[in-house]
Amino acid sequence: MITINVDAKDTAGTVEQIKGTIGGEITERWGQYTLTVSNDRAEGSIRFTSFDWGVSLLEYEITFFDEVTMIMDASQYNPINFYYCLEGYCGHKFGYQGMNELKILEQFQSVIITSRDGGFNQGYFPKDVKLSISVIQVERKPFLRKRLNQGENLNKELYHVFLDTDHEKVFAYFGSYNLKMADKMSALKKIKAKGMIRIMQIEGLVYQILSMHMMQHNKEMANKRPQSSLLKREMKIIRNYAKKIEKNISKDFSLEDIAAETGLTQAKLQEGFKLLYNKTVTEYIRHARLEVARDLINTTEMNISEVVYSIGFTSRSYFSKIFKEKYGISPSEFKSSKKDAQVSG
Repeated sequence: MITINVDAKDTAGTVEQIKGTIGGEITERWGQYTLTVSNDRAEGSIRFTSFDWGVSLLEYEITFFDEVTMIMDASQYNPINFYYCLEGYCGHKFGYQGMNELKILEQFQSVIITSRDGGFNQGYFPKDVKLSISVIQVERKPFLRKRLNQGENLNKELYHVFLDTDHEKVFAYFGSYNLKMADKMSALKKIKAKGMIRIMQIEGLVYQILSMHMMQHNKEMANKRPQSSLLKREMKIIRNYAKKIEKNISKDFSLEDIAAETGLTQAKLQEGFKLLYNKTVTEYIRHARLEVARDLINTTEMNISEVVYSIGFTSRSYFSKIFKEKYGISPSEFKSSKKDAQVSG
């Protein structure tokens, strides 16, 4: 068992103290700090990015080679922690709780936790499990001062957590799994930009992920938790298949074929797509094709007919009709506006 004691005053200090126990090297690039570890204790990285509105993003992309207990003293640094497990799992309990009260943060689960001032949080990371976990840490006072100007939109319980600037209360919310958030977390990993643009793109996604945490909490506290007969495994199959559709956009997908390939009933497929993307399977395929078509018109020299056939449509008139319905402009007008912008530029 590896025990990491943390009593730092900020996220940077937290990562420094983790390094003191598991080793590794911290490097900085474009305002992001990364602890890289490759030894007999762990393999991977822990990265953090801090913003001037009281928020830090802490990302674990790591495998520990022994069980890890992280004991966090909240007397110096006690943010509201918004957790999301993209891969693997971890555990949490407050210092006054026994080991049998350890709660597991499961894959794809949204979790919000904060301790009282002077209290302790105890985190648990399993052995030999690849972890991809994000923690958005919100410091109440700077966040209230700079960002929380519409607190009435928050659920009353969560709003009081933000207003608890003296850190007198314990708060723990373990939500249902949220695969839409998984897409945003995956987008964080795919950012290729450098310098200030990279930080701005990360900041934009952090905004979105934080708002998704809050919106989910509000809905579930109002007894609007999404009702679904689908298992988490089945939801994951649907999410992966949606990505397959995007990568094979010209293929003639049918509901019957997708059901046969995934092993899910047509009813479950429709339920899953509606829950994850607010679209039927057919609507999702059409949406994905139109998004690709718009990108092709915008970034290539292909004519409209070539675009139509490349995305799996056979009727140019039908394509033009649904393109205009979705974007408010015909494909030809969109292509012309692109040329006009290039000429004027």
